[in-house]
Amino acid sequence: MHGMKRRHLLHSLALAPLLASGLSRASASTRTLATWFGTPPTPSRIARVFATGAPAAVLVYVLAPEKLLGWPSYLDDEARRLLPRVPAELPHLGRLSGRGSTMSTEALLALKPDLVLDAGSVTPTHVSGAERAWQQTGLPYVLVDGRLIDTPAQLRETGTLLGTEERGKQLAGEAQRVLDLAQAVLSDVADDERPRVYYGRGPDGLETGLRGSINMEAIELAGARNVAASTGRGGLTQASMEQILAWDPDVVLTQHPDFARHVLTAPLWRGVKAIRQRRVYLAPQYPFGWLDGPPGINRMLGLPWLLEKLYPGRHPDLAPAKVRDALTALHQAFYGSLPPAAVLDSPANKVA
Repeated sequence: MHGMKRRHLLHSLALAPLLASGLSRASASTRTLATWFGTPPTPSRIARVFATGAPAAVLVYVLAPEKLLGWPSYLDDEARRLLPRVPAELPHLGRLSGRGSTMSTEALLALKPDLVLDAGSVTPTHVSGAERAWQQTGLPYVLVDGRLIDTPAQLRETGTLLGTEERGKQLAGEAQRVLDLAQAVLSDVADDERPRVYYGRGPDGLETGLRGSINMEAIELAGARNVAASTGRGGLTQASMEQILAWDPDVVLTQHPDFARHVLTAPLWRGVKAIRQRRVYLAPQYPFGWLDGPPGINRMLGLPWLLEKLYPGRHPDLAPAKVRDALTALHQAFYGSLPPAAVLDSPANKVA
């Protein structure tokens, strides 16, 4: 296998590949998002796809659900109910990518996938892990760049490699409309009108994302100013109550119901402006998180939802009825189901 390594490493579908050493980025219109390890199989030969992590599983589900071998992360009954395009008993297989991998080489080979598909942030560490998995298994492995702004291109390109080109184009159009809405809304909002937002993760809300964190992409694309950005750049970090009180955000966002339930009455949080003004919003988390969890294309639903919360009445398409219709159409296009009833029944989804 080592003799093949340099001949087949980093194949692309059509354009020049991303190089693992530099990972140079051109515009989405002139670069491929796919980094290949091994010889790319022809789309007609791809019938069994192993998704290495949750972002990849969401991507395969929306484009070619019949090819998905199983879920890398545990999904409860409510999540599975909202994913009718695959059998409810589709197995939980475990994950291969990132820290805490639970899929062994032997178990992966026993599944006999035609393709191993990874989606996420393309960093040297990520590329190195993908190359190592390919070396150990010999299975064709593709790593698809997963930035949220690239979602239309990601859907088109992955649809082509999976043999579902038309569906990829259709969903890319849906995603582009969401990005266009964000651009239209923000074009009329001055920088000082963009709310200062704290995103509280976990049951106590004290984990948040730094500037540039993939977990903050939906919030940043919605034009919000991340109050934790001043502490540095990177991934996730633990915040103290002293920091949060000093930041004094205008809005608190969360995706964790336990935090949402207690934050408005917790004595330590009473000094925060967003709490006093009751601008606390609980983002939907089914079948996948609308802001995060995973940081995949599922976040496209979070953008219209966020824009309505942050800029109510600032654009005709942010009228509650229009947002409701947009979310319904997007949810059906991506997942084949209606959004959870609580989301449609209470478009504001504000923690009261």
